[in-house]
Parts: sequence; structure tokens; C-alpha cells
Amino acid sequence: MRLGQFSATADGPAWCGAVVDDSVVNLSVAGEAAGVSLPEETAAVLGQWNWEEKVSMAVEYATEHGVGVEARDDLVQHEPVSNPQKIVCVGLNYIDHAEESGQDVPEEPMLFSKFPTCVNGPGGAITWDPEYTEQVDYEAELVLVVGREARDVDADDARDYIAGLTVGNDVSARDLQLSDEQWVRGKSLDTFAPIGPELVTLDEVDDPHDLDVWTELDGERLQDSSTSNLIFGIDELVAFCSRAFTLEPGDLVFTGTPPGVGVFRDPKVLLNDGDEITVGVEGVGELTNVCRHR
Repeated sequence: MRLGQFSATADGPAWCGAVVDDSVVNLSVAGEAAGVSLPEETAAVLGQWNWEEKVSMAVEYATEHGVGVEARDDLVQHEPVSNPQKIVCVGLNYIDHAEESGQDVPEEPMLFSKFPTCVNGPGGAITWDPEYTEQVDYEAELVLVVGREARDVDADDARDYIAGLTVGNDVSARDLQLSDEQWVRGKSLDTFAPIGPELVTLDEVDDPHDLDVWTELDGERLQDSSTSNLIFGIDELVAFCSRAFTLEPGDLVFTGTPPGVGVFRDPKVLLNDGDEITVGVEGVGELTNVCRHR
């Protein structure tokens, strides 16, 4: 199952839809017709008891009766989850990325956060003031979307709490990040957390720990690795986070980036006004954004 958020126009209200081939099922509309109550936004859908069964019922009814079915090409696509309560990020979660940055390989997950105002969607502009930051960088990442409230979860049960996966770009203002004693400011500028295009449920992915992860800047591949190189896998991350704080439906967990980020290349490769940056995860999707000064 692939879930996204869509609208009829760029400034119209976004609603959660299930992607079926070249069509999108408006889950709220189809659910109402099928006698199933489903909210408009993805995070609220995930907060529903037994949400997967309700979504399946709505999609089945829509497919059979043509209710709430829209042509995908006629819609504007937004981030698959908006307004998450938390964006949790994992630093240095690939050994070779830790090595390229001159850092020790962590013995346990190293967490930091981004603010919800960072969230951006497919095709959205990554924007910044060049007088405020001069070193904006990319980071391709596999992102977990939480599907159930999780607190003190055992790693063996962690996948029961994951709604699905999406693609993320942990955009970073390196000059701010490296000058501060912690990373939140440099990681949390508005628009600096593009995600999408859809949330892909785990049954659609053969092995979350064996997926290609990559970045292309204006068509040139700069990152090219695999989630098989993660130090801490998705199960361990959910368990580790949930021991510290409660994860809520719709929360995002950025799992870390592989080597090849711009600031550690020789010469450096940093984002500029007009650049087109694409990050991808095998079987999950590709996410493209344009960079703009403001």
C-alpha cells in the first residue's frame, strides 16, 4: 500500500489518498461511502484504531464503485505526512559516513531533531537566505513513519509500530551545524526536511535493510550506498527511541545518511540557487526538490 497527500490545486486542502496504479483513492470520501470513518490527513488516519483494515475497505469500495477515485496526473502531490509531532534523526548511522566526517563510530544511536516546520514535499522548494547560511548540503535517507503509539517497545516487536517507509532529505546548513555545539539550528531551517513521495507499507518492501540509497545533484550521482550498511537498523532505532520518549502516529524517524555528502567531498559540493536535488531509496521512491535563495 502506498499512501500520500494530494489536493486538486496547489493551494487547496490536502487529503490522504491511496495510490492505485495511475489513480488515487480519496480515503475520506471513499471511506464515508463505504461506511468507514477516515480523517483527511495521513497522521490522523494512522491514529485510527485498525487503520490498515479501514483503508483497505475504503480502497476496495472505491475500486468497485468508482467513488473517490481521482486521476493522479490531475492532482498536486504534497508531503505524505504533514505536521508530525516529532522528527527524530539519527546521526552517523553508516560506518563510512562516520569515517568521512572524522567521527568515531557510535556505540549507540546518536539522536537529534528537526522541527516540524522543516517538512517539505515532492517538488517543493528548499529555500534559505544566503546571507544567513552559505553551506547548504544534502543527505539522502530512509525515513520511518510511526503508525502506533510506541513506548518501551522491544526490538522484536518494533515493526508492529511502523506504518511504513518514505524517502527523506536531511538538508543541513553545515556552517551553522558545525559552529554550534548541537545540531538543531543547522538542521531545522524551514523547508529542510523534504519527504515523499509516498508512505510505503512494509509489506511492499522485501527487506528494509537491503535497499539502495542514493543522491543525484543535477543528474550527477553523489551518494550511492545501501541500507545494508546501517549501523543500527529500523527495529533497534524504534526500540531505542521509545525507551526515551513516546513515539506517536505520524512521527518521522530519519535513519541516517551514507557517505558522499557535499561538505566532505574534495572539492566541496554544496547546494546553490537553481540546483535540482533528487534522493532515492530502492522500492520506496524518488524525491526531487529545487533549491531557491530567498
